[in-house]
Amino acid sequence: MLSNSTQIYDAIVVGGGHNGLTAAAYLARAGLSTLVLERREIIGGCCVTEEIAPDCRVSTTSYVASMLRPEVIRDLGLAAHGLRMIPCDPAIQVPFPDGLVLPWWADRGRAKDEFAKISAKDAETFIRVDEQLKKLARYLQPFFMEPPPEIDTSSISGWTGLFRVGKRFRGISSAEISQLVSFLTGSLGEFLDHNYETHKIKTMFLANNVYGKHGGPYQPGTAIGLLFHLLSGGEHDLQGFSGHVIGGMGAITQALAAAGNKFGAIIRTSSPVAQIDIRHGRARGVVLEDGTEIRGRIVVSNADPKRTFLGMVPASAVPGDFLQAIRNIKMDGPCAKVNMVLAEEPRFTGTPSQATPLERTFYTLVPSLEFAERCYDIAKFGEIPAELWVDCVVSSNADHSLAPEGRHILTCFVQYVPYHLRHGCWDEKRELLGDRVVKKIAEYAPNVPNAIVARQVLTPLDLERTYGLTEGNIFHGDLRLEQLFFMRPVPGWSQYRTPIDGLYLCGAGTHPGGGVTGAPGHNAAQQVLRDWRKGRFKEAAA
Repeated sequence: MLSNSTQIYDAIVVGGGHNGLTAAAYLARAGLSTLVLERREIIGGCCVTEEIAPDCRVSTTSYVASMLRPEVIRDLGLAAHGLRMIPCDPAIQVPFPDGLVLPWWADRGRAKDEFAKISAKDAETFIRVDEQLKKLARYLQPFFMEPPPEIDTSSISGWTGLFRVGKRFRGISSAEISQLVSFLTGSLGEFLDHNYETHKIKTMFLANNVYGKHGGPYQPGTAIGLLFHLLSGGEHDLQGFSGHVIGGMGAITQALAAAGNKFGAIIRTSSPVAQIDIRHGRARGVVLEDGTEIRGRIVVSNADPKRTFLGMVPASAVPGDFLQAIRNIKMDGPCAKVNMVLAEEPRFTGTPSQATPLERTFYTLVPSLEFAERCYDIAKFGEIPAELWVDCVVSSNADHSLAPEGRHILTCFVQYVPYHLRHGCWDEKRELLGDRVVKKIAEYAPNVPNAIVARQVLTPLDLERTYGLTEGNIFHGDLRLEQLFFMRPVPGWSQYRTPIDGLYLCGAGTHPGGGVTGAPGHNAAQQVLRDWRKGRFKEAAA
């Protein structure tokens, strides 16, 4: 049936995740009548704060803001809408089986002094490598907030794009080019083995990389995380910034929604889109699951490329080779989440008695590179590793508003579990995964098992069913070299446009990829506005 309103929106955004809300806010700010349609009863996608026990709230999926773009924060006035982040310090903290807890402080001098307790040589190397990495990351930084070039040497625009890329690398030395290629193609493990001598310092670097990616640390292409995580973020535009969001990660999307509302965007929840209406090769609006038709001149999908083109768009509406390229995107999400409410704070063995609450917040449980490689080897064949890599955030230590007195929030990211199980199904194995996570945590914080008041286990299948992540992939497609930059989401379609006129993508499946950055939403909105100003969509949708 037709919607009650005959209004034709300038832009309809499918999905109220953080990138969809970012795109909507920019489009509304530019004067376009903009409607956001979110399938769940709350906005935010995977950037949400949800109650899992009475008065106990947790960032159920994403859990730390590491690269939220300063441009987005400033342009949309997110601080004025309640966004507040405090730096993670230490940014990473690794407890080892021998009882040592090794922190990576935000202050580089303090981090060096800490590392020198393990190895004076590695501490000196850390300074040298940190300077090298940050310099290389600065070459990549400008590409984060603009569309990749289309590699088309038969057109003037194609050559212009290539020239733009070349200008970004003006002044780069041949040695730096070699280093950059090594980081883009090489393995994290080999890089660490070549530069550091102690396994604990190597493990510290491992703990800040390969999140959500396929491949153990010795797989080619895993070194790219060293550069990716040094791109700037936060309102002060700091390289490598990561922050705890007061109110949980949902405070980001609440602020984005408030900004969009201020600019005139309309946001509807519990409005799942069943189909994008395509007529004569052009997007004309959407059809909801209840049959409601809503017209729009432009449709911007925050859903991942597979969900968009294999679920919402008729196969006959797009070229066969494009559809096959979409099918071939590597997804198969390799991670899970376990969230807990505790009756007492986790006590991690080796944490100094004088440590502040913020210093008792972030722990990564991965004892070595070899351990991580074995985890991946097991998971890639469809098994759940008995020994898991677990990232722990005692978020109530950083933000007391998340739980009442006497309750504590522990959110855990689990790296290297399979989407496709070799035996059984995730509905049968969910609690097994939760039990193994608790067992791993108990090795470092023995008081946790008996303190659990509530537990939520989100398997890769749950991430797909509840949060709309195809195959549970948190990045809408694996972050690997053949799926990055002008290859994302597929070659020939990296600039947020699609083969369907008036249909754009704005989610993490587009450049520059995943993480709570707002960059894909920002870049897609700018591309839409470029096309809008050319007058392509001024006529009413038929």
